[in-house]
Amino acid sequence: MTNEIIYQKLLKIINRVPDLKDIFLSPDSIDEKRHKIRYFLSDILMATFEDNPAIPPLEWVLTRNAVNTFRSVLSSRSERLTGFSLLEYIDNLLHKKNIKGMEKPSQGFLHEFDHLVQATTGQTHIYSDKAPAFIKYKGRKAAKLRSVDLSKMAKNSKSYMDRYACGLDNDVIRRRSLNKERILKYFNATDLEWEKWQWHTRHIIRDADTLKNLVTLKDEEYESVMLARQHKIPFGITPYYLSLMDYGSDRTNDAAVRAQVIPPLDYVNKMKENKANAGCSMDFMLEHDTSPIDGITRRYPNIVILKPIMTCPQICVYCQRNWEIEDVYSSHAALTKDKLDKAVEWIKNTPEINEVLVTGGDPLLLSNEKIENILSRLSKIKHIERIRIGTRTLVTMPQRITESLIRSINRFHIPGKQEIIIITHFEHLYEITPQSVEAVQKFRRYGIDVYNQLVYTFYNSRRFEAAALRHKLKLTGVTPYYTFNTKGKEETNDYRVPIARLLQEQHEEARLMPGTIRTDEIVFNVPGLGKNYLRATQHHDVISILPDGCRVYEFHPWEKKLALMDTYVYTDVSIYDYLQKLKNAGEKISDYNTIWYYY
Repeated sequence: MTNEIIYQKLLKIINRVPDLKDIFLSPDSIDEKRHKIRYFLSDILMATFEDNPAIPPLEWVLTRNAVNTFRSVLSSRSERLTGFSLLEYIDNLLHKKNIKGMEKPSQGFLHEFDHLVQATTGQTHIYSDKAPAFIKYKGRKAAKLRSVDLSKMAKNSKSYMDRYACGLDNDVIRRRSLNKERILKYFNATDLEWEKWQWHTRHIIRDADTLKNLVTLKDEEYESVMLARQHKIPFGITPYYLSLMDYGSDRTNDAAVRAQVIPPLDYVNKMKENKANAGCSMDFMLEHDTSPIDGITRRYPNIVILKPIMTCPQICVYCQRNWEIEDVYSSHAALTKDKLDKAVEWIKNTPEINEVLVTGGDPLLLSNEKIENILSRLSKIKHIERIRIGTRTLVTMPQRITESLIRSINRFHIPGKQEIIIITHFEHLYEITPQSVEAVQKFRRYGIDVYNQLVYTFYNSRRFEAAALRHKLKLTGVTPYYTFNTKGKEETNDYRVPIARLLQEQHEEARLMPGTIRTDEIVFNVPGLGKNYLRATQHHDVISILPDGCRVYEFHPWEKKLALMDTYVYTDVSIYDYLQKLKNAGEKISDYNTIWYYY
């Protein structure tokens, strides 16, 4: 865009609000403009709490939120934290100041500013001018009309969810049986071997050529796997999980499955750069700063993480611990006996701890004997009431969930005294299979609950996609637990979703589901600090909008009312860019038009 086009676009935006236009175009200093805009916003905010006929019903809620956001990004403190002044930037553009090195605004920036102004002045127009018919009536007539409206909502949500193929669909099961036959033939194996988890770990697909022989790959997929192996970036897929991929490469149904394990080229190239840069730390979650002893991570008063092994049967591309993992199913990944002994002893000597999350890596890659030994030692510590086991083998290799493994685990599950819980990661409907359901039920038959942690990525973020997953998971015996925002690591930008989309999904899609299904909590895992509940707006603020259209958030630590702690500043991905990706994937952007008004 030329400077003149940028100027005209900005002028069109502020023309909506003459008072704001006058302030921006005045010759006043930046501080004077900041002062006047604050008064302007304060007047609007006060008006929202009065009976203001200029602002339609419910629109005032959007206005209030937008005004608070606008005030936040104008503050000197926000400018200090972000190193960027939104007010000064817009002023320079409107006065056509050619500042050396000044970045031109992206389409994403212009859209963000436009929607902020619209919301601030009650002009979003997202509500129908016509109120629902039932509002005019009372009693049975109102109830019947309301029921009609609710049925329309339910039918609309079902129409979206029906778009997504599930691994329990009969036609999908049939296709995957053919996939299984093809894989077995390639490895000259039998059905009996397929049911042994050790066979799957011995035949993990680790290279591009083997992968290409078993499924059709796009050129970019082949190249990215080749480069990953060349530069020792962990890559591997279990034969079982490979059978979940469609043979063709169009990604119509299996996009989320492929994206889990086949790294994009951008990811591989960025990881390659990071590994070559000795001064680059990939410890995004600052685990070194929260690890009082090897094998232990502690972020909360009563809970501790124990990591007895740092590898998995396959590696998720966006794994938060990818920097710690040497290779898929690595023989050197288990914590040494000496370090494990010291970690357990540390837990024993820390009586404030009453819950342990045993994770990694995937602890179910250990032998039954080693798993039983760890659980036995933890269960003998008097102050431990609950042990969680974090594992994705139910999804990636359900053959691991054997009766003997269940017996090794179940003996430590004593209702009323000590609890064992399984935490897993189903990321898409397409990962739910008859085999994974049976693995879940093996735990459930012994009274052990299974919970799901969903990582919200571009590949499961379409309208009602996550809602469909939660709905089916609950039917299979898995309780939705957390929905995590994708980590803000540069190498996984292709997977990241704007925070506004998580908020939109929870308010507009999950909210339509019964309470037993929408039980999970959307969270942002703050590096070094722990989970921040996104649903609670008092825990985070938008503090800037950058020229590339990215919002900057300030997250408050969970213990902010308990102890003096630093906040965390985070740069999100552009809403505009995300919507364009959805459009390229065949989505109707109008289905997401309220996303701009979630802060």
